[in-house]
Amino acid sequence: MGQSVRSVGVLDKSVAVLDAVATAPGGTTLAELVAATGISRATAHRLAVALEGHGLLRRDHAGRFALGFRLVGLGQAAAAGWSLGPASRPALEALRKETGESVQLYVREGAHRVCVVSLESAHELRTIVAEGARLPLAVGSAGRLLRGENPPAGWMASVEERELGVASVSAPVLDGEGGLVIAAVGISGPLGRLGIDPGTRFGPAVAAAALHITAILAAS
Repeated sequence: MGQSVRSVGVLDKSVAVLDAVATAPGGTTLAELVAATGISRATAHRLAVALEGHGLLRRDHAGRFALGFRLVGLGQAAAAGWSLGPASRPALEALRKETGESVQLYVREGAHRVCVVSLESAHELRTIVAEGARLPLAVGSAGRLLRGENPPAGWMASVEERELGVASVSAPVLDGEGGLVIAAVGISGPLGRLGIDPGTRFGPAVAAAALHITAILAAS
């Protein structure tokens, strides 16, 4: 049992190292890894080097740790066995065209929401959420939906909850059987365009896109 617990601890720390590198644009130094994870310098170095050996991390010309290219193949393999992304993309693209704003599709993963599809607005000033980004559940319209809050109007809006100057509107995607929320469709953009009441303006379109995706999944 002790060995099992220790192994899980090593795995947790390895994942923490990967997460820290993934959220650091341009890679990260060992000192930055230590600061981001709270892991000791010796352990962080040992784990990072081991992950590098497996192709999950690599080092750039400056010696900074970056995500390894093996993750590209793993990501493609994961996506190939997952129907939600491809099934939802036409509706998400239509929503971006209708609203003119950035569109995201989130799923819940533990205490976070993960952006699995991200379509950027054509506006120069726009919200950018990278695919694979892990964001909190406690703030933002999509996070609150995935956390279990009920949207009486079929959609939920948020204004400057996660980031100043940003508003969002989201709606739930349900499974085809039990009506459980399996994902959240959302648009997000600068407060100057979406306004302080973005739900009234964009809620029906976002809710319609979510319903369309739900219907596609039910029929598949």
